[in-house]
Amino acid sequence: MPKFTLEDKLVVAISSRALFDFEEENRVFETGDLAQYEALQRSRLETPAKPGVAFGLIRKLLALNAGEQRVEVVILSRSDPISGLRAFHSCREHGLAIERGVFTRGRSPFAYLKPLRASLFLSANPHDVRDALAAGFPAARVLPETPRAASRYADEIRIAFDGDAVLFSDEAERIFQSEGLGAFVGHETQKKDSPLPGGPLKPLLAALNKLQRIADDNESKSPMHIRTALVTARSAPAHERAIRTLMAWDIEIDEAMFLGGLDKGEFLREFEPDFFFDDQIRHCESARVVTATGHVLSGIANAS
Repeated sequence: MPKFTLEDKLVVAISSRALFDFEEENRVFETGDLAQYEALQRSRLETPAKPGVAFGLIRKLLALNAGEQRVEVVILSRSDPISGLRAFHSCREHGLAIERGVFTRGRSPFAYLKPLRASLFLSANPHDVRDALAAGFPAARVLPETPRAASRYADEIRIAFDGDAVLFSDEAERIFQSEGLGAFVGHETQKKDSPLPGGPLKPLLAALNKLQRIADDNESKSPMHIRTALVTARSAPAHERAIRTLMAWDIEIDEAMFLGGLDKGEFLREFEPDFFFDDQIRHCESARVVTATGHVLSGIANAS
């Protein structure tokens, strides 16, 4: 058997609760009665779980593997190994080609992100997400029980990102928080030609951009394409630094929305992303009504 390697692949590590709807089981888990939780999962081993918040995104990402495997999805879960049987059974029943998993029976699993070379970690557990971000891995806390609207774009993976503290560092956000909008605009206008430092999800966008170019170069072979959007509270003239930063990174983005404080939810409703990432919980709460949403627990907005 040839040696399998994760080099040159987009690796998504995802908790079983982010992939499937295990909210009822999780409520038992959070009581602290691990034996009761494991007994419940054992009683349902042959019962496929319903799709969870990130299910649609994962299904589309795996579709990029037609012809050549470029995406690897690994279940990374606090569940016990026997409960992991149900997760894998659910994958088979839903047609998800997921072969690898790590189950840690109540312990934090984030340390395994390093050998997995993870490009993204999605979990409903905020502590695991914070640990992953602190270790330098792109990560977000999925907001469970989010409505999963049907998309008109069956052949596109649509992902939307906030800017500051998500794609970019929180350098500018710190000025806004401490000195106000006027100082923020002045700072960003003065530094429009200086690229912002990368934020926690920059590596993910870079990996997606690479896959996007491959898919576009092999249009006849790939059944799935990638479309990305920047959805930010910035407005002109502070927009310029954001665009110039992406240019300096040699990363292309398909749509950019500079909303100047407008509610993001209505714009996301029109873009119809499979997933949206933001660092501010108020924007996440607005977005989750529309689409699957990940709270990026980084930057000054999440310092407490």
